[in-house]
Amino acid sequence: MASMFRFRPLARFFFIVSSFGTSLGASLAAGGQTSAPPNFLVILADDLGFSDLGCYGSEIATPNLDALAADGLRFTQYYNTARCWPTRGALLTGYYPQQIRRDGGPGWEGKEYGGRGIRPSWAVLLPQRLKPLGYRSYHIGKWHVDGEPVASGFDRSYYVKDQGRYFNPKKLSLDDQPLPPVKPNSGFYATISLADHAIEFLQQHASQHADQPFFTYLAFAAPHFPLHALPEDIAKYRDRYLAGWDALRKERAARQRELGFHVGDLSATEPDIGPPYDFPESMEILGPDEVNRPLPWEKLTASQQRFQATKMAIHAAMIDRMDQEIGRVIQQLKAMDAFSNTLILFLSDNGASAEIMVRDDGHDPTAPMGSAATYLCLGPGFSSAANTPFRRHKTWVHEGGISTPFIAHWPQGISDGGSFRHSPSHVIDITPTLVDLAGGQAKPWPGGPPLPGHSLRSTFAADPAATAEPRTLFFYHEGNRALRQGDWKIVADNQTQAWSLYNLVKDRSEQHDQATDEPDRVKAMSATFDQMGAKFHRQMGEAAE
Repeated sequence: MASMFRFRPLARFFFIVSSFGTSLGASLAAGGQTSAPPNFLVILADDLGFSDLGCYGSEIATPNLDALAADGLRFTQYYNTARCWPTRGALLTGYYPQQIRRDGGPGWEGKEYGGRGIRPSWAVLLPQRLKPLGYRSYHIGKWHVDGEPVASGFDRSYYVKDQGRYFNPKKLSLDDQPLPPVKPNSGFYATISLADHAIEFLQQHASQHADQPFFTYLAFAAPHFPLHALPEDIAKYRDRYLAGWDALRKERAARQRELGFHVGDLSATEPDIGPPYDFPESMEILGPDEVNRPLPWEKLTASQQRFQATKMAIHAAMIDRMDQEIGRVIQQLKAMDAFSNTLILFLSDNGASAEIMVRDDGHDPTAPMGSAATYLCLGPGFSSAANTPFRRHKTWVHEGGISTPFIAHWPQGISDGGSFRHSPSHVIDITPTLVDLAGGQAKPWPGGPPLPGHSLRSTFAADPAATAEPRTLFFYHEGNRALRQGDWKIVADNQTQAWSLYNLVKDRSEQHDQATDEPDRVKAMSATFDQMGAKFHRQMGEAAE
């Protein structure tokens, strides 16, 4: 049995190593030579499904992100880790979450915590790697890793800790210092406030640090539950989803084909798969119109259909508003003449969520849906539509839980805008990509293992899908596990435990299990999965006291 580990607290200082730093002179971009290192803007959505953007098949108005995709790149096989904190930890450190925090992985004890674990001292965050290269770093929004943003290397931070209250958060801070709680009915809306502070930080950078490149990490909470949105945004979509989730899945799958996506056939709905966690008391609070299974739409009552369609309208409104606010941030980049040499990356931390619960200020069924007094979650019906065409949801490591939209936009570094990239990539690639483009090398920090990801620099220039070495990608979350090796994937959930096998080139939607036909392949891939898990376990042990 694995031993229980304790980690040394992170030192609150910058560990500057000369091998990480290079001159701030000319930096080679993917498309040629640039006169200055690029700026970086990484935008992370929360619980956004694979098909929730217009440029990925959605009916939701996302013109600003669509414009970035039209002039940039859309990745069709980009992966996250199936959950909030693991993706954020992987993005900011460049390591698999199992390498930097014990979460019940293979051979490990314990249950995943929820954001309060301590990283090993070698798992430094991206700003600490970029600072020796001359970068200033800014954090805005959700955090959900250990420590505080400025203490962890960011120069400025606007941290909204309270994601359960979009209209009146009680826990938020500026530069690691607490701010007063937001009063109810003050006109505050978190998504707008995040954009306001991103713009403020960029304006300050332009006026005081224009000679330095920047890394801005804008982590929206939208469209994570509770479903809170502005009334005018909800009104745009109020009746849009009355045809139901079955019709929406077909509609989005058809639009994806029109857009040129080749991501497989539409998966079958799984009517027995509900939320990953059971909260029967929440179902009682929410009342008879709540539905915790993706049942055939025609089997719902008219009242249930209206309730579910309104929830989806609020989800859409949250995404619509996020895109509007991203548009304002883009306008600021243009105003400071930084847009053309800023690499903008957009992604989601996991697939859309099937969760249903009531937290924080509770749920008032008499209040307008989407207002501060309500607490609603999307649930498995429309979550299945949001993750079109894939199976399952957030927390599962089937494709619906781990596939993210990924847009890369960089006028000075990407020459074939509007193209797709089909080579498998992962959130662990972000740190080595940014360090590489900044002119450094993403080497291990002293005492740490090599970073498992790789730079996407060459992928920005051309799609290496046909010529690249097959990648092996590891997934584990709360007993749900998977391994992708080249075109093949084994996957198992925490209930059945048995491996299924899929050829993702032919069957990205995971509909035709080939485990019985190819037992040797399953055995070999399973052994690789176990070996990787054991290696991560050893690395954690070496970091423990």
